[in-house]
Amino acid sequence: MRNKKDRIRHTLSFEIIGLLIFAPLASFVFGFELHTMGIMAVVGSIIATVWNYYYNILFDNAMMKWRGRVQKTVAIRVFHAVLFEGGLLLLFMPIIAIYLSISLWEAFKMDIAMATFYLIYAFVFNWAYDKVFPIPNTETVQA
Repeated sequence: MRNKKDRIRHTLSFEIIGLLIFAPLASFVFGFELHTMGIMAVVGSIIATVWNYYYNILFDNAMMKWRGRVQKTVAIRVFHAVLFEGGLLLLFMPIIAIYLSISLWEAFKMDIAMATFYLIYAFVFNWAYDKVFPIPNTETVQA
């Protein structure tokens, strides 16, 4: 297990590095100003963080009601991830459309591109983070 300081370092570095990569890349790909895409990335990050918090509470409560426990099978984890991303899409897509004055279809495509970027980025970031900051021996560290 990682300790509190390490979890904070992980979260902050994930968000900051992600924003520093995503905003210029999205600006280039979608043709909007860097500051515009930077604002969208920050708003998306905040929405995802808040959604993650509440979504997991709701999901765990539903798991307890329907199954009597929160342990997840592989199938439930896949369902959990897909439902999370679907909810995030529904929350963020209208904001993208309104802020950028684009259609919902264009916002949908942009939102899918953002989700794809962060899926790949999360895999690479977490792999690299574990290499740079290996998980300490679980017997000596408390979370």
